[in-house]
Amino acid sequence: MEVLRGLLEAGVDIPLVLSQPDRPAGRKRVLTPPPVAAFAREHDLPLLQPERAGEAFSALQALEPAAVAICAYGQILPDELLALCPWLNLHPSLLPRWRGAAPIERMLMAGDVQTGVVIMQTVAELDAGPLISLDQIAVDNEADTALIEQEALRLGVPALMRAIEAAAAGSLDAVTQATDGVTYAAKLERADRLIDPTLHTVADTLNRIRALHPQIGALLMLGSETFTIWRATAATVELAPGACTIVGDELQVGC
Repeated sequence: MEVLRGLLEAGVDIPLVLSQPDRPAGRKRVLTPPPVAAFAREHDLPLLQPERAGEAFSALQALEPAAVAICAYGQILPDELLALCPWLNLHPSLLPRWRGAAPIERMLMAGDVQTGVVIMQTVAELDAGPLISLDQIAVDNEADTALIEQEALRLGVPALMRAIEAAAAGSLDAVTQATDGVTYAAKLERADRLIDPTLHTVADTLNRIRALHPQIGALLMLGSETFTIWRATAATVELAPGACTIVGDELQVGC
């Protein structure tokens, strides 16, 4: 949604928005639009929500677009769509490192000190397309997913606009993506949220916590209770792995 917002605020002509269908959400299973669809409706942008992306072929073909901007769409695009025009994908990683669904979270969990945002041309293989631009982002020990997302948008939206302009002018230039160093950022599962102080070091624990902030939070099980952990710092006290104590308003856990 934020990529769409950035393009709209920059004055890019958006004749059509393609989004996933509305889905049931929450305990009451209320039919809920994806954020992109909700934003499009709020701003009176033409919207299509096909169950399968290929169903939008005729509508897209009629528009004769110079390019399609895409970010985290969540479906593999059929060849007939990719053949219509360049599909320009904003992806927040230094490809080929961290292809896949959760590049920022996986990068932070791994303790990377450098990441970035790329604009690439979408191909059938997951996040394997040629690179049009690459901007680097330094990652310090305080960075969390929200901060990296903000930086990726700050750098990525202008880069995406430049790629759209180049496509419209017929001057789009891309470099074949490297095949060495490919890593995959798999979709997050509940097990990825669990902190195990008997297995994880202090650094591993802090990386996991900041990777999951502020979206879903890490989980810590103490006895029969499960706590959601949003923030943590390294302390100088020594505790056995898994041992915990409360000092003032702090919960301290040994790793």
